[in-house]
Amino acid sequence: MLSNTSKYALRAVIYVALHSSTEKKVGSKEISSELGIPMPFLGKIMQMLTRTGILNSSKGPGGGFTMGRSPLDISLMDIIEIIDGKDSFDQCLIRTSPCSKTSPCSLHDKIGPARRELRSILVSESIADLAAEYRKGNERIRI
Repeated sequence: MLSNTSKYALRAVIYVALHSSTEKKVGSKEISSELGIPMPFLGKIMQMLTRTGILNSSKGPGGGFTMGRSPLDISLMDIIEIIDGKDSFDQCLIRTSPCSKTSPCSLHDKIGPARRELRSILVSESIADLAAEYRKGNERIRI
């Protein structure tokens, strides 16, 4: 349901939240290596996240990424909207053109409640929530 780019972005932000601090920056090579994200792809993702203030970045020796905002204040939906756009959950599952209540596809009314529930979850879950799950060693989350 999510694009690979959004999945990579979520994992990268969780990684930075877990491994960076005001004194320690995380380099893109480390993130790429640890998460198995191709470097050129990761670079574009990290640029988008930095440009929107989710992350801070510094170049040069000792450079890297830190959190630009508190992980408590970043919802999963914030990341998805940055990467895939605000209408990513409004796109039709079947058609290449939009569907709506006035021009529905055959799944429009059936999918609506699931979309609303998923959006609600993604808005309410924060990067801090998933980082906390990871720190606990919870097997349900793997970055």
